[in-house]
Amino acid sequence: MPVKIPSSLPAVEILKAENIFVMDDLRASTQDIRPLKLLILNLMPLKIVTETDLLRLISNTPLQIELDLMNVSGHISHNTPVEHIDTFYKDFSEIRNYNYDGMIITGAPVERLDFEAVDYWDELVDIFDWAHTHVTSTLYICWAALAGLYHFYGIPKHPLPQKLFGVFSHYKHDEKNPIFRGFDDRFEVPHSRYSEVRRCDIEKNSELTILSESDEAGVYLVMARGGREFFITGHSEYSALTLDIEYRRDRAKGLDIAIPRNYYPGDDPNNAPVVTWRGHANLLFTNWLNYFVYQQTPYNLNDIR
Repeated sequence: MPVKIPSSLPAVEILKAENIFVMDDLRASTQDIRPLKLLILNLMPLKIVTETDLLRLISNTPLQIELDLMNVSGHISHNTPVEHIDTFYKDFSEIRNYNYDGMIITGAPVERLDFEAVDYWDELVDIFDWAHTHVTSTLYICWAALAGLYHFYGIPKHPLPQKLFGVFSHYKHDEKNPIFRGFDDRFEVPHSRYSEVRRCDIEKNSELTILSESDEAGVYLVMARGGREFFITGHSEYSALTLDIEYRRDRAKGLDIAIPRNYYPGDDPNNAPVVTWRGHANLLFTNWLNYFVYQQTPYNLNDIR
């Protein structure tokens, strides 16, 4: 898929080196098709890393995508240069009058706080409500999934006794759902969180469907509104490098984090990263774009509501 992004975005050169096709604004303007309009609300601290991880995964469909990046205005990022934010990111006030085919809302390192204690919670709630009527299908990832389930459906988050971190085996509940096209019966997903949502709470709400779980990591994928919302409790978008960075960061903080199964962070020179989740991650994002964004979106975005 040609991803239409600004030519100066740092991810461009990384992706080109990985033989991923990206398209600058000039070339995209010569194609006589309407690209899918995709919005990413990036709440992660290392925004450039997250941009690159997500762009890898949305680059596996023949559809052309026009990408906007958004940041919450009520929070100052201390881990990404302000020049990068000013150059590539929009505030909610700049996009709230527009509609989008798809939206991705990332996790955030705030999950040990009560939702209402997060300094940008009020703005985030406004964005969630706006997405309900201005976006065809939205992916909520990790903390955003917990926050979305709480805001829309009253699903509480429950603190875990210790951080859930590693790569875990998952299974499907609905073999025929298009989100699972090409999936194996069992598939691996990284998780990195301090809280969980529980099956017993979700099953009380008939609007929610649990699509996938893990015996060790719990509920993974929840669908609502016929695929207009997906809540992903894991970090399917993580690359091996991103997982490694997080592992080393936690160890440096003195946290007792076991080396995750199926992934060796590289402290031992005899080991190299063994990545078992990336194929399914590619399928997840491609299936979402192909089946729940492209096939359900109106040609005229003004008709989304």
